[in-house]
Formats: sequence, structure tokens, C-alpha cells
Amino acid sequence: MGLRTLEQRVLVLAPWVLGVSLLGHLAMVAFQTKMTMVDLMVYRNASPELFTGFLYDWRLKEFSDQFALPFTYPPFSALVFVPLSWVPWGVARWFWQLACLACLWFVTRKSLQLVGSNDPRRAMLWTGLFVWVEPVRTTLNYGQINLVLAALLLGTMVSARNWKQGAGVGIAAGLKLTPAISGLYFLVVRRYKAAAWSIAAFFGTVAVAYAISPSLSNQYWFHLLGDASRVGPVGSAINQSLRGALSRTVGYDIGTGPVFLAAVAVAAVLTGFALHASVKARDTLAMIVSVQFLGLLVSPISWSHHWVWAVPALMWLLYAAKHRLAAVTAVAWLVAIGSYLISFLLKAQPSIWVIPRPWYYSALGWVYPAVGVLTLVTIAVVLRARVARRSAQDAEHPVDLLRE
Repeated sequence: MGLRTLEQRVLVLAPWVLGVSLLGHLAMVAFQTKMTMVDLMVYRNASPELFTGFLYDWRLKEFSDQFALPFTYPPFSALVFVPLSWVPWGVARWFWQLACLACLWFVTRKSLQLVGSNDPRRAMLWTGLFVWVEPVRTTLNYGQINLVLAALLLGTMVSARNWKQGAGVGIAAGLKLTPAISGLYFLVVRRYKAAAWSIAAFFGTVAVAYAISPSLSNQYWFHLLGDASRVGPVGSAINQSLRGALSRTVGYDIGTGPVFLAAVAVAAVLTGFALHASVKARDTLAMIVSVQFLGLLVSPISWSHHWVWAVPALMWLLYAAKHRLAAVTAVAWLVAIGSYLISFLLKAQPSIWVIPRPWYYSALGWVYPAVGVLTLVTIAVVLRARVARRSAQDAEHPVDLLRE
């Protein structure tokens, strides 16, 4: 039995898979099983401090015995979260969970549409399964913003309107700086008006925050920006960036020195190959995934739950690539995010602040960066081969211009 035939049989059960997954997740929300949503608590409880001037002095000490959680996003982000502080915590947490589930559905469905699949059952099946993979699961458990940002970016970056493309990226960057890497996509596809709109939208968010609190804006942009230690422990297993993986390998924080810069250079070169092939193949989803993976790899801190971009990556690998290397990479991602390896490594380390560890834990701690790099290589190899085949076919069957 072929894989496609097997999938067609499974797709009949897709509504049931989605329904059972959603019921299971909502039961966890109702009974607060591993659903402390500490990050949502930070967003909600810290946001009113935007008006007191103590936004970046505030800390959440509950549920965090090793690191009292600060508010680490730009002031504009606090403004957006203020309405959540107006409603009871129970209402806020239910609203956020339902919004994140809707965003997961949207990201999955949009990714499938971009690879030419419009079967809603396929989106149901994968959404139901993705609820339980580690990046999505921890995003939901922590009450993180990752799925919302991914939906905002994916939904706007593929728009035909320059202002909508740019506004999506600019606002996302105003909420959390890391989505700013998405502007690279506009440069690659030569959507310079969209790039200009993204810059304008981003500085618009900065201007709004300055109008509300100039002191906090100055504090963030001129004093706190770039302080990775404020965000969290760089060497903890949950940090799945190149800097985190390299630091665990050598036993100390490599900072932004030569080792880090060399790793960034390698990631940039591989992304360049992937983007070049994606442009030639006119593969929008491959371009977006390549850009997002570059951001995740080179950021000083990329928590495991930031890697929700594995969802659209998997949809591309499974339904657009049609190549043996892509199948290998897809299996690698399914093992990486389905095994909860990062959760295991978090329990195995003595403290989030202790960087040195046995070599086998250091090696396992490369899982997301390693598969991320493999994905960039796969995109470059698969799409270069596709373009080469297309060129060969065009050469064999040239268009007879005299007939047209």
C-alpha cells in the first residue's frame, strides 16, 4: 500500500482526529494540567506597568523558582496586551488558548494551500496531530505568542498587496523583534514597496509607544535591547539556537565572538543557497521557511517553542518537495518535535544556568538547529534539481514562437 493511499484512508478520520485532539487539549486547559501559562501571565500582568514606568522592573516570581520572569518585549507589545488585564485571568487564558488553536489551524491550512493542497481534511488531520508536538504543545502550555505571530506573518507575507505584506511584518516586529528577519523575504522577491511599508509600520509601533511612555521606550531601545541574559539562560537545553547549541558543546557561553560569527556565516550561506533555489523555483513557502529558519538559527535565544515554523516546514517537505532527501528531513522533524526530547533534556540538566554537561546531552541538544540546517540544505538541493529538470524539459520541447 502506497503512502498516498494510506493517507487517503486516514483522511476519512481527520474530523475525528481533530475533534479528539481539541477536546483533549481543552480538558487540559479546564483542569490546568501543565497549563500554567506563565508567559501569558507575564504579558497580562506586566502590561499595566506601561503606565507606571516600571514595566521592565516588574517580575513574575510564581512558577519560576530559578528565574523570575521579566517582560522582555518592546513597549508596544505591552500596549497590545493591556486589554487582557481588564478581564479575569480565567477569561484571558481561555481566550488566548482558543486564539492560538485558531492560529494553528490557519498556519497549517495556509501552508497546505501554498503547496497546492486544498483538501480541508488534510488540514484537520495535521492540525489535530500538531496540537501534540513539542513546539506547539509548549507554546500552548506557556501561553506563548508564537502561533499568533506565525499566523500574522504567514497570512500577510503572501498577500498581493504591498501595504498588507509590510504592515504584517512591521507590526509583528513591533510586538517581538525577531519577526523583523521576515523583511529579508521582501528583498529577495524584490517587493521593495512592501519592505518600505514594513519599516513604516515598525516605526509606527515605536512612535505609538514613545507617545505613551518615552522613558520606557528609551530604556528598552537604548539599554535593554540585545541583553540576552535578561531573556533567560543562553546555555539551557530549551535554547535551540546555534549560540545555545555551541555553548553547550564547549561548556560556556560563546557570546557573539568568532565562533558565533562563523556559525552565523554558515547559516547565512546555506540560507542564501536555499533562497536562490526557491526564487528560481518560485516556491513562496520555501522562501518563507528559509527566512524564518535563518532567524531562529542566528538569534541568541530561540526557545524550543519558537520553532513552530517546523509546522509549515513539514507541510512543504511532505507535500511539495517529492524527493528522498525531503522524506528523510521530514522524518527527522517528526522525531525531533514528536519525541519531546527537549523536555527530557531540561529535566536531565541540573540547572538552567549550568552550561557544561555530558557530551551526549550536548549532542542531543543540537536537535532543532541540526534539523533546521538540514532543512535549508534540503530546500536548496530539491529546488535546484526541480529547476534543472524544468529547464531540461523546456529545452526538449521549445515553444514554437512562430506559431504563436
